[in-house]
Amino acid sequence: MTYRDQIEPELVQTISLEAPRALIRRFADLVRESGTEAEWTAAREVASQLREWGVPHTVHEPLLYLSIPEQASLEVLEPEPRMMRAKTPSFSVSTDGGPLRGHAVYIPSGHGTAADTFDAPLSNGAGDVRGRVVLTEGFPSPQKVLTIQQRGASGIVFIHPGEAIHEMICTTIWGAPDLDSLPRKPAVPVVSVNRPDGERLIRHAQDGGLEVALHTRLREGWMRCPVVVAEIRGVEEPEIFLLAHGHIDSWHVGIGDNAVGDAALLELARVFWTHRDHLRRTLRVAWWAGHSTGRYAGSTWYADTHALDLVENCLAHMNIDSPGCRWATEYEDISWMPEAEAFAQAAIRDATGKPSFGERAHRAGDWSFNNLGLSGFFMLFSTMPKALLEEKGYYPVGGCGANIAWHTEGDTLEMFDEANLSRDLRAYATAVVRALNAPVHPLDFRATVRELRETLAAYQEAAGAYFDFSPALRETEALEGALDRFYAHATGLASRPISDFELRAANAELRAANAKLRAIGRRLVKLNFARADRFRHDPAVPVPPLPDLAPARQLGSAHPETRGFIQAHLMRGQNRVIWTLREAARVANAEISAGILTGEVGR
Repeated sequence: MTYRDQIEPELVQTISLEAPRALIRRFADLVRESGTEAEWTAAREVASQLREWGVPHTVHEPLLYLSIPEQASLEVLEPEPRMMRAKTPSFSVSTDGGPLRGHAVYIPSGHGTAADTFDAPLSNGAGDVRGRVVLTEGFPSPQKVLTIQQRGASGIVFIHPGEAIHEMICTTIWGAPDLDSLPRKPAVPVVSVNRPDGERLIRHAQDGGLEVALHTRLREGWMRCPVVVAEIRGVEEPEIFLLAHGHIDSWHVGIGDNAVGDAALLELARVFWTHRDHLRRTLRVAWWAGHSTGRYAGSTWYADTHALDLVENCLAHMNIDSPGCRWATEYEDISWMPEAEAFAQAAIRDATGKPSFGERAHRAGDWSFNNLGLSGFFMLFSTMPKALLEEKGYYPVGGCGANIAWHTEGDTLEMFDEANLSRDLRAYATAVVRALNAPVHPLDFRATVRELRETLAAYQEAAGAYFDFSPALRETEALEGALDRFYAHATGLASRPISDFELRAANAELRAANAKLRAIGRRLVKLNFARADRFRHDPAVPVPPLPDLAPARQLGSAHPETRGFIQAHLMRGQNRVIWTLREAARVANAEISAGILTGEVGR
């Protein structure tokens, strides 16, 4: 049953585009590159407006580790000398403007679907690439760069799928490097060219005579950046909060990615500040720096600096990136965790009248809280209809409502659509008010357990007789039973009539029930979306469901000796899965008491 708060209609009706429109137009001539004065100007614009409204906020000034591309080119030395326009992604190795010369070899790599464009594997049987410059299709995603580097390539040239060359970042390190992740910094120069130039390069490489020189210049190091965080405190449980967030930095002027998101966050701050006396819990609104050139450095800094508060008190996080863009009329390919899917779909449907379709959250987009175990919903939001994409011949990108101006000089004011942003804001506001005011957190972990069971069944089918996942499957059944009993009890707590005399005790029971939900989520989210320690960050590469058990897919085709290594890995992984499921069931089965309110959430 969908919870609707009584203040919801009034709150949604007060949404205005006055402040969002002004901010977007101000940002239209502001290149908000992290570590620059323009980024500080943008942060001051947001803070000034918050201050004018009286919204409590803090402008943090963290040192973030960034990599700023400054110059790149690709020089063809043979067979026909010429200089090609190119870009280098953040965290490519800098040649300091000098050349990295080499013989180029072509390794095909697909593009055309979202997965192919970003993470398509290289073809097998490519031969020896040690000391060669590898030429391949797609965007310089961290996984592809790491794979090619591990094969011994001296440099990489990526062919983007269209006329434009998109700005990218190629490191697998999430946020600031630490002593464990520092060795994973890319060790080769990388450049990207557009498709017409790339097809010419492919022909020369296939003839066997392509000699090239890569020129890159990047500025890398620790830079002081602004992170703006507003806090609108609830009146009943002010310590419990929803974190709504997006990035303030940009490639070029970045209207679709992410000036529109910055404006949406600002309007949410205004609307909820106006209605603060009606909020049960707290809303935090954050504008991150370092998204584009620091691999989510700002949100990672916040996750590290406020880790204990987030683990103990954050009910969920909501990312806002690229709403309100041109032609973006549908809600498809939205990221959410399974426990938030029904809640998110209801908010979109009730606010806009439109259906929505989502997918497993990607390892991307300032979702820097998976290791902490925070449930999350939304990343990209409204998008262009599939038929329109096909009609325009657009290839998949990672923002701007699917407009291919994403991460290019073309992401200008024309990407902004007022009607689409107004509609998206209604959906965001509906989700926020319901999350803040629902008596019981709107997170259904029975959906999570169903997904885990489906994942285990798929892994069992892939493993065949080589591994037995039935012990873990039994634990999912036990946990689902415990959750059924818990949700029945929690729903009863939320719906029973109470007198004023009973109010305090009833509120304490509901708080305890919500603390149990957060405790269950801290276990299941981390199990399903992370492998590293709670206070570390997994690499910026795709994370499969139940990542400890994903190698089950390799068992059937593995060499017998390798199969033994995989089985040892799966045994240890299944132990983790079983233990975590039992711990979640223990929390669900425990009597609701004041003891659940403390000490249980972060275990």
